[in-house]
Amino acid sequence: MLNQTSVTEFLLLGVTDVQVLQPVLFVIFLAIYIVNVAGNGVIMMVVISDSRLHCPMYFFLGNLSCLDICYSMVTLPKMLENFLSIHKTISFLGCISQLHFFHFLGSTEAMLLAVMAFDRFVAICKPLLYTLIMNHQVCTQMAVTIWIIGFFHALLHSVMTSRLNFCDSNHIHHFFCDVKPLLELACGNTDLNEWLLHSVTGTIAMGPFSLTLLSYFYIIIYLFFKTHSCSMLHKALSTCASHFMVVVLFYAPVVFTYNRPALGSSMDQEWIIAIMYSVITPVLNPLIYTLRNKEVEGALRRVIRRRL
Repeated sequence: MLNQTSVTEFLLLGVTDVQVLQPVLFVIFLAIYIVNVAGNGVIMMVVISDSRLHCPMYFFLGNLSCLDICYSMVTLPKMLENFLSIHKTISFLGCISQLHFFHFLGSTEAMLLAVMAFDRFVAICKPLLYTLIMNHQVCTQMAVTIWIIGFFHALLHSVMTSRLNFCDSNHIHHFFCDVKPLLELACGNTDLNEWLLHSVTGTIAMGPFSLTLLSYFYIIIYLFFKTHSCSMLHKALSTCASHFMVVVLFYAPVVFTYNRPALGSSMDQEWIIAIMYSVITPVLNPLIYTLRNKEVEGALRRVIRRRL
C-alpha cells in the first residue's frame, strides 16, 4: 500500500513552539482529556446499565459517546506526549494510521448525528409508527452501516495519501496528521487528493448535515401546525435542543475547515478549528446531554444509588 518515499517520519510542530507554555497546555489538555473520557464513559455506562434507556434515542447516544472517546484518543495522547517531549516525531505509518482513524471516527459521527435527527423526526412526527420504523434491528443496521461507510471513507484517504511522495520537508504545521497539512508537504501532483477531499469528504459532511437540517425543518413545521399545546411544544423542542446544539458545535468548524482550499490556507487557523471539533466538542457533548436531559439525570442517580 505504501509508496517509496524519502520521508520515514514526520515532525509534529504542535500548537506552539514557546517552551514555557507547553507544561501549562499539557495540564489543560490532560484535564480536558480526563473529563472527556470520564463524561462520555459515564453516559455509556448509564445507557447500558439502565433498562429505561434501552430505546433508539439512547442507543445512538451511547454510540456518540463511544465515538467521542475514541475520537479524542486519536489526537490527544500524542499531543500530550509532544508537550513534554523534545523529539516530536511520528512515524510515517503512525501518521497515516492517525489520519485514517481521525477521518473514520469524524465521518462516522457526522452520519450518526443525521441518524439521531431522523430518530427525533420519526418520534415527534410519526409517533404511532415509531416502534415499527425504529425497531432494534433497524437501529443496529443503521449504526453498523454508518460505521462501515466511515471506515471505507477514511481508508480511501489513507491509501491515497500514503501513495504521495514526501521528498522535502517533514515538518507538519499541526498537532496531528491530517490530509490538508500532508498535502502541503507533498512534492508530487495532489489534484486527485484535493478532489477527493472536497468531493467525497464534502459529501460525507454536507450530506448528513443537509438531512439533519431537513429533519429539524419538518419537526418545527409539524410542531407549529399540528401541536396546539404549549407544554407539548416545549417538551418536544427541549428534547431536540441538546442534539441540535451538538450538531452546531460539530459542523460549524468542520464546514469551515473542509470547504476552504486545501493549499494556501492559514495553518494557525487550521489547528485552532481542529481543536474545536476534535477536543472541545467531544468534552461538551456529555455536559449538554446530561444538563438538559432529565431521563439521563434520573438514570445517573439510579446507577449511583445502586453503586452505594
